Amino acid sequence: MNREKKSKKTPMTIGAKFVKKIKQHMYKWHRTIGLITIVPVIFWTLSGLMHPFMAHFFKPEIAHDKLEQQIIDKNQLKFSIQEVLQKNELTQFKNFRIVTFNNKTYYQLKTILGELWYYDTSTAEKLENGDQKYAEWLSRYFLDDQKSAVKKSEIVTEFTSQYKYVNRYLPVYKLSFDRPDAMQVYVETSSSKLATYNPTSRQAFIWFFDTFHNWSFIDAITNNSIRIITMIFLLSIIGFSALSGILIYGLLWKQFKKTDNLQPKKGLRKYHRQIGIWVSLFTLTFAFSGAYHATTKWAPYTLSQMVYEPTFETKEIPVANNALDLDWNRFQNVSIITLNDTTYYRCQLLEKEKFKTSKTDSNSKWNKKEDPKSEVVYINATTNKITPNIDLEYAEFLAYYFTDGAPKAACCEMVESSNEPEVSLENAKLLESKVLTDFESREYGFVNKRLPVVKLAYDTPEKTTYFIETVTSRLAAVVKSSDMVEGYSFAILHKFLFMDWAGKNIRDLTMVLAALTILVVSILGFILFLKK
Repeated sequence: MNREKKSKKTPMTIGAKFVKKIKQHMYKWHRTIGLITIVPVIFWTLSGLMHPFMAHFFKPEIAHDKLEQQIIDKNQLKFSIQEVLQKNELTQFKNFRIVTFNNKTYYQLKTILGELWYYDTSTAEKLENGDQKYAEWLSRYFLDDQKSAVKKSEIVTEFTSQYKYVNRYLPVYKLSFDRPDAMQVYVETSSSKLATYNPTSRQAFIWFFDTFHNWSFIDAITNNSIRIITMIFLLSIIGFSALSGILIYGLLWKQFKKTDNLQPKKGLRKYHRQIGIWVSLFTLTFAFSGAYHATTKWAPYTLSQMVYEPTFETKEIPVANNALDLDWNRFQNVSIITLNDTTYYRCQLLEKEKFKTSKTDSNSKWNKKEDPKSEVVYINATTNKITPNIDLEYAEFLAYYFTDGAPKAACCEMVESSNEPEVSLENAKLLESKVLTDFESREYGFVNKRLPVVKLAYDTPEKTTYFIETVTSRLAAVVKSSDMVEGYSFAILHKFLFMDWAGKNIRDLTMVLAALTILVVSILGFILFLKK
């Protein structure tokens, strides 16, 4: 009988000893993990604190953030693009469009080598250093600064520590101005877009955030893979530290509470425990979403190379661009495309209703003027006839092309090593197609930069959605189901998207407080270790 009782108690005794052993070492493990991650936590929380401050509360202002589309007077187009090409003995080119600056109108011609040349539409003469001059004009327009000298003008062909991939546009001009704020302006001349602008304060912030949040200093020592592995490893340890804190002060709270009653803890130790249990959840969300987000950074950014640019010959466009059969009172711009072995003029016109009356949004908080929308018309370059519904068809062709569904020409800038998906869309069902003229915060947000785009959602295993900018024949974004999961994880757990209902100010303030409490708890724990 006694032996039976003994044998029945043995498993319980072993289990109890095992649990006791874990409890005895819990503090030690928690402290060790905390010490390992104290420096990374300080780096991440301090740089994280700066982000909402700089991105929202102290965001630098600029006079104009975009170039408004103007009506182009047909009388300004004295020479057609064909006449300009013939006069300058050019037989091949990539594309063209019209730009106006310094009170003159020019054809912006993209050569077969990818250079942008400018020809006066009134004289057909080439403007020397035209692209650089246009970049300076754009920069001064965006800044509303005609006086400050340009200290330096350079072409940026790849993303740098100051010009991050989040800006999307490449290549761009970087113009540095001789001003008290040492303003740097980045512009894409091929689309007349403002890429970004950085005064001294923002330059310092970008460096600080890139160094201490993205850990770019590891790139300088080794490479991107080592940087990502290091970040994921340390974020995992931070997650374990938060979990051990929850285990100690949450699940095993009663036991430790008894100990505290016998030997009441005061001062820093008391506050570290009290605050720690509340911020462990924030620590877990930041660490998990940060590590998950880091896993998406293995592949280099290649969207800037995803563009379809065939070579055109002058003889392929018999109809002169200044003789097109369209409503010239609404004409804004023109370019050319090829689809199904046919060349078309892609004409941008101001929408009729917008042309007649300028509406304001009465529901808008600022009573802000609504941006005028454009209408896209395709005209056959041989027959001068409008062909309807080509924009969506052209977008579908481009999506098919970018997934290796169409034969590639040497003229295209796409690279074979691209990491974009290569699932053929030949047999995939198109679930949704529509033109987006505004950013949709959830799926296609401001971070994607390009508008307007055509959204094409396909019934593929990954539920892939393509966003095509038809005006430049570019792939603006690709979103798969896995991307959406990661995107929501980062937006909700790292950027506190769940607080959007309270407004951006409150959301950012909540983020600041969460990061600040994590920093305080970490420092309190470190001081406790030093005291002991």
